[in-house]
Amino acid sequence: MGSSPQARAEMRRQIHGFLSVRRARLTPRQAGLPAGTGHRRVTGLRREEVAALAGISVQYYIRLERGDATGVSETVLGSVSQALQLTAAEHEHLVELARTGDGTRPCRPALAGTGLRAPVRRILDAMTGIPAVVVDGRLDLVGANALGRALYEPMFAGGCAGANLARFLFGDPAARTFWRDWETVADDTVSRLRAEAGRNPCDHRLAGLARELAATSADFRDRWARHDVRVTASGVRRIHHPVVGELELPFETTPLAADPGQTLLMVTAEPGSPSEDALTMLAGWTATARTS
Repeated sequence: MGSSPQARAEMRRQIHGFLSVRRARLTPRQAGLPAGTGHRRVTGLRREEVAALAGISVQYYIRLERGDATGVSETVLGSVSQALQLTAAEHEHLVELARTGDGTRPCRPALAGTGLRAPVRRILDAMTGIPAVVVDGRLDLVGANALGRALYEPMFAGGCAGANLARFLFGDPAARTFWRDWETVADDTVSRLRAEAGRNPCDHRLAGLARELAATSADFRDRWARHDVRVTASGVRRIHHPVVGELELPFETTPLAADPGQTLLMVTAEPGSPSEDALTMLAGWTATARTS
């Protein structure tokens, strides 16, 4: 069963936004084209220049950029990606959009309200030495172990409607204190939501969250309009925790294959570092609070 007409219409809008933004960002010099003469109305590439670089007709590229991906082959999508110098993640996003947009790829059913399975809960609870949480594609916090809940305590206590990473990040002033690298976290978060929206346009809860945040946060709205797509699977997060202070925590993420859309996020501290001491202090504080 293919995607719904509504989903295909949304994908056409996303294809248009994604390709037009990528084309506008790439200059002739970056694309290896001669500078030419005369005034250019656009700083980025013209549609005919992208078509020439991709080896397709101008009319064919215009149709694709307008969102009509009907019958577009993998070869053409690859050529367009190469012409626009897309990353691997961006190319995959374009393919996802095109295949859902032309109706050949069905939507993944939206898993609204899906909770944490009992085996995953037991695994989380057994991870006593490191903070660990599970988020879904919408970045709702589906579950957390005791140390994970303690680490992200401001997210639970911020008065937001539910524990959602994106809503906390863009809707709670405390987030800018909590995330010392707020700008980087904000970029990564919106890029992740963009990628998820491309994978599953039928997730109306995700679409609703994007509309909500775009209406209330200029920071989110600006980032959403960039159509950036990437998923940062590992790295370092710099946090100011209200109880234990400054932390620098390497993190790793892994998708839960049996639970589509859910991702396990784990953070650690370098052995012997002040952050390790702070995590140990936080674990002690958590144990005392639970006992009390």
